[in-house]
Amino acid sequence: MTASISAQLLAWYDRNARDLPWRLPPGSVLPDDPAWPYRVWLSEVMLQQTTVAAVKPYFAKFVTTWPTVEALAAASDDDVMAAWAGLGYYSRARNLLKCARAVAERGGFPATEAELRALPGLGDYTAAAVAAIAFGSRAVVVDANVERVVARLFAIEEPLPKARKAIRAAAGTITPQERAGDFAQAMMDLGSHVCTSRAPRCLLCPLAETCAGRKQGEPERLPVKPPKKAVPERRGTAFWITRPNSSGEGTEVWLVTRPGEGMLGGMRALPDDGWTARADGSGAPPLAGEWRVLGAVRHGFTHASLTLEVLALETADTPRGEGQWWPVGTIGDAGMATLFAKAAQLALAAA
Repeated sequence: MTASISAQLLAWYDRNARDLPWRLPPGSVLPDDPAWPYRVWLSEVMLQQTTVAAVKPYFAKFVTTWPTVEALAAASDDDVMAAWAGLGYYSRARNLLKCARAVAERGGFPATEAELRALPGLGDYTAAAVAAIAFGSRAVVVDANVERVVARLFAIEEPLPKARKAIRAAAGTITPQERAGDFAQAMMDLGSHVCTSRAPRCLLCPLAETCAGRKQGEPERLPVKPPKKAVPERRGTAFWITRPNSSGEGTEVWLVTRPGEGMLGGMRALPDDGWTARADGSGAPPLAGEWRVLGAVRHGFTHASLTLEVLALETADTPRGEGQWWPVGTIGDAGMATLFAKAAQLALAAA
């Protein structure tokens, strides 16, 4: 049965594969080009917890600006973090740079799953995906889409996250020796477009006849997920500090770079009251003065929801600490994290 599953899925993929900028057509010979594993790795890092639609423009920007892993390794942290701004989960960008520099130092990407896993920031999934897709190695690739397909296909009833060991083992029984990269991408496409979380399109599924979850009559019930935990509410304050520029014909805003580690690490931002360390956002403003309340923005993180109040001050003084004056007219080029970009938009609308 396992051989027929992989054959059926690959035949379906040959007809229905998505045309994506980081993919080869089904059945292609892998290119003998060091830029190929770089593109695969870059796309896989970007696609973690992010949609294909959101990733496409970022991928295009990165491979245009830094067409090789060596070029990315030589880039400045500020430039890379600015280019990543808006894509979220900023620890990925920091790990991206660490990995690029490690790969450049060793002279290229290793070809085996074990060696790939030893690189900075590469977990089991990314190492397996790069090994299979970039190098054609047989590797068991399990992301959230594959997890869902396999849990339904084998009717794995154990709740997540404990079920992941059984899901990976089951995925290993159907992963073929040949075309492992195509098979991994076929499973991803099947989970993304057919075996969806809600209302799975079983009539279009090439594996419907062998799917144990479908035979039970409730495939959408699988995988079994634990109850969601309540997300805590947090509050904080961001400070919009402006001054006339030296010519007197424009305005500048004070920006800081957040510490390299921690939430939104390494990103340009508005100064704030330390809400990441305080549940109540009780830190003092960076300058004394008559602050105006402009309003508040809301933003959701995986671990909390934040209401960020925005206060404004026009001043001739430079705030304490490291930072830079940035032209307000080009604030969109600063590469701020989405949270602070929202705050900046609120401030501009109130100007």
